[in-house]
Amino acid sequence: MKIAIIGQQDFGKTVLEAFLERKDEVAGVFCAPEKPGAKPDPLRTAAEERGLKVFQFASLRVPEAHEALKSLNVDIGVMAYVLQFAPDTFVHIPRLGMIQYHPSLLPKYRGPSSINWPIIRGDTKTGLTIFRPNEGLDEGPVILQKTCDIGPDETIGEVYFNKLFPMGVQAILEAADLVYTGKHSESVQEESQASYEGWCRAGEAHIQWANHVDFVYNLIRGTNPAPGAWTTLNGKKVQIFDARKHLFRKFGDVVGKIGEVAEVTEGSFKVTAQGGFIEVLRARGEDGKKLSGGDFARANGLAKGALLGT
Repeated sequence: MKIAIIGQQDFGKTVLEAFLERKDEVAGVFCAPEKPGAKPDPLRTAAEERGLKVFQFASLRVPEAHEALKSLNVDIGVMAYVLQFAPDTFVHIPRLGMIQYHPSLLPKYRGPSSINWPIIRGDTKTGLTIFRPNEGLDEGPVILQKTCDIGPDETIGEVYFNKLFPMGVQAILEAADLVYTGKHSESVQEESQASYEGWCRAGEAHIQWANHVDFVYNLIRGTNPAPGAWTTLNGKKVQIFDARKHLFRKFGDVVGKIGEVAEVTEGSFKVTAQGGFIEVLRARGEDGKKLSGGDFARANGLAKGALLGT
């Protein structure tokens, strides 16, 4: 089949490579312009290395973007990690339309941080959807879906790179084949089951130690490695990455008050929350260096009784 790829970053690059490996024709690649000073986009670099046509428009709404896609005369457009809005007039240009990847089980978790939120909320399952893009955000008809478990200690990095990334590449290939051969079906999303969440950024990743330890732990793993859950120590920001959760079994297990360092060990430090401890295994201060919890405590004079969130 003859396709155009619209995407960016490593996911877009891997999708490009997957189509090329099986000898499909990639007529052109669209990716967003890099911000000043940013590294070259991996998808753009990979496409240019292979001598493919690359288009970088600040908006896919502009007539120039439409004319560029029309000139390629492709069968299918493949949207692989796209943050730019693609209007109906753009997505309907390919002979067989476009397909788009979204890392959640639509209609749940529409929006840009759809991997973070299921983990933060303590869900035990998530998945991906290949759908037809339309003018709504992640609202088009579903072509296929794949489901995966979220382990009780898995981070967003583990769920994405070990599951949703490789599953997504294969699902895009499968969906493209179904559309190309006319064997696909399209199901309208059930609006009564829909949910939308916005970006999970620094503001959303702020740890509130007064929350239950389950909530705190899910926030940490749902933002590890990005954007990174954080608290403060003497007014300075501290990001927490790898961690363990320990539940209190009886009143006598409780040490210290909420947000207080209960123990410092060789490799970690423990912080009291409602219902248990968070054992911090890796943290980063404002100097930008990630350290083991124990090394961070020693480097910053963190001892039992110190209070976080201050």
